[in-house]
Amino acid sequence: MGNLVEPAILIEDAELTLGSGRAEVHVLRKASLQIPAGEVVGLVGPSGSGKSTLLMVVAGLERIDRGRVVIAGHDFSGMSEDALAAFRGQEIGFVFQAFHLMQTMTALENVAVPLELAGENEAFERAEAMLARVGLAERLTHYPSQLSGGEQQRVAIARALVTEPAILIADEPTGNLDGDTGREIADLLFETSREHGATLLLVTHDRELAARCDRTVRITAGHIEPEAAGAARPAARPMAETPA
Repeated sequence: MGNLVEPAILIEDAELTLGSGRAEVHVLRKASLQIPAGEVVGLVGPSGSGKSTLLMVVAGLERIDRGRVVIAGHDFSGMSEDALAAFRGQEIGFVFQAFHLMQTMTALENVAVPLELAGENEAFERAEAMLARVGLAERLTHYPSQLSGGEQQRVAIARALVTEPAILIADEPTGNLDGDTGREIADLLFETSREHGATLLLVTHDRELAARCDRTVRITAGHIEPEAAGAARPAARPMAETPA
């Protein structure tokens, strides 16, 4: 018998074309990808190759023209936009290069937002506990402008994981940080995603960060190249005692 465990991320022969006429661009070309639950996968490739678009497809923010997308057991082809939005809120967490925090909200309020949208009664209590987990217990009432880049990314990681999503998507999560801070944030991202049992798919141009993933997948001109077995991920570095 075959493997009965369904992948956390399953993309089969995905085709996506944007624009029309001379402006038509084939963004994805028969792209196929399988990621088991709990795996950390680095998505690499040149700029414009389709990496960020693939993340959008995994999140249900971009509909493919042909093919199949099944995320955490949900086949996107039969889901309405409202159903997809509800699914994202419960099952997918996002970490971006530019943090995307709400500037008029404190760290605590930023992290509580997805819980409040989900109707959680203890949103602020859970948000506070998650911020403590990422080393920001003393920064709850600070606004993004009062935090360093590393601290802002810690808030973003806390916000992404506070709903305990099945899938965590990170787009260049260390791209705006210096080397030492970026390594500390990578430690935190890998450790907290493992603690929550999340499958992590991250886009990066950083070879050191890509090498720390369970495996890397390369996309070129919208086509996912055949995968080679990746090296085992090295043991996690100790987390810094103080926030970056």
